[in-house]
Amino acid sequence: MTKKNFPLRANSYSSPMALARILVDGYSLLHNWTELAPGAARHSARAREELVHVLTRFYDATGEPVTVFFDGAGGLRNMPKSEHDGAVEVLFSRAGQTADQMIERAAHRFQDHGEVLVVTDDRAERDTVNGFGGSVASCANFIRMVEGALTELQDELKNHNRMERNRFKRRPDVT
Repeated sequence: MTKKNFPLRANSYSSPMALARILVDGYSLLHNWTELAPGAARHSARAREELVHVLTRFYDATGEPVTVFFDGAGGLRNMPKSEHDGAVEVLFSRAGQTADQMIERAAHRFQDHGEVLVVTDDRAERDTVNGFGGSVASCANFIRMVEGALTELQDELKNHNRMERNRFKRRPDVT
């Protein structure tokens, strides 16, 4: 699948360079995306699973690999399963380690492979990533980016299906 060029919006991430990976602060994003898993606690397995599901669809639409980081070693028992091999990687921090530390380390290490986008609303984390040249996006901007990509994919599918129906209708009867 080809990568999409998203229209520029105010306060949105934009880069002429392909992303090596998108690194997401999972609980930061879940706290900002209340429409996901309505009625479920933001730290629940159900909310995490819904986030991974949506991010997998985003990967399918854009081809951008995503890693989601969550605080808490206890999450391993209820870790959401990726719907697509390698599409969305889910990592939990160990005892004595935070998801923020993992994200900062990963962002620094991925820099040699291309641009990395870190998605978080944690100001200290954003400042750290910016400090060594990484790119950051707020959760609200990333939510708009995901929703835009999914809407564009849905529109493309509708157009493709309409064209195929029309093409099928025009075929001469074969007997």
